[in-house]
Amino acid sequence: MFELPPLPYDHAALEPVISRATMRLHHGKHHKKYVETLNELLADATPRSLEEVVREAFADDEKRKLFNNAAQAWNHTFFWNAMSARRQSLEGSLIQAVARDFGGVEALKAAFVKEGAAHFASGWVWLAAEGEALKVLSTHDAEDLLIHRGLTPLLVCDLWEHAYYLDHENDRKGFLNAWFDALPNWSFAEHQYAAARGEGKAWTHPAPVAEASGTAAVGARSN
Repeated sequence: MFELPPLPYDHAALEPVISRATMRLHHGKHHKKYVETLNELLADATPRSLEEVVREAFADDEKRKLFNNAAQAWNHTFFWNAMSARRQSLEGSLIQAVARDFGGVEALKAAFVKEGAAHFASGWVWLAAEGEALKVLSTHDAEDLLIHRGLTPLLVCDLWEHAYYLDHENDRKGFLNAWFDALPNWSFAEHQYAAARGEGKAWTHPAPVAEASGTAAVGARSN
C-alpha cells in the first residue's frame, strides 16, 4: 500500500504564486484521491515501487485506470519536490548545460513557459535530460517521463487547472511565468541532472508499506 507523502514545506510556503487554499485542495484532495484509488486498484498486490507500477500498467491497455492513478500519484510527489519554498538560483553543471542548450536561463524560461502555455488541456510541462542534453517537453493527462526511455525529469509544473485556477484563474501563462521565477528547486534539478549523466541515482517515489498506518499523511508538516 502506498501512503500520501507529506509536503516538504508548509501549505502557505509557496505563496503568493501558489496559495495555501490551492495547496490544501491540490495535495489534500486531488493527490490524496489518486493515492487512495491506486491502492484500491492494487488490491492485495505488493509492488516493489511506484515506478514499477507505472511502467507495467502503461504496457497493458486493460490497466489504463491503474496507469492514470499511479502516474498521477508519482507526478504529484515529484512536483512537490521540484519546488522550493526558498528562491534558488541555477549553478554548477546545470547552469552550464542551460547556457549550452538554451542560451541562458531567460531563454530556458521562455521555452518552458511557451511549451506549457501552448499545451492543450491537462498535462505537465517538464525540463528533462537525455544524457547531458536538456530539453523542454509537455505530456498529456497522467503521462510522465517514466515511460519515455532515456529521459530523466529535472523539473515539472502541473498544467491541470486545479493547480493554478484559484490563484491565476485562466491565466496559465502568467502562472508559469511566476512559477519559473520563484519556485523551481534547482538543487533538486541539479541532483537529477547528475543522475542523468550516470552520477548517482535519480529520485524515486517513497516505497509502499506492508500495512498502512492509522491515517495517511494528508497535510504538510505544519499548517
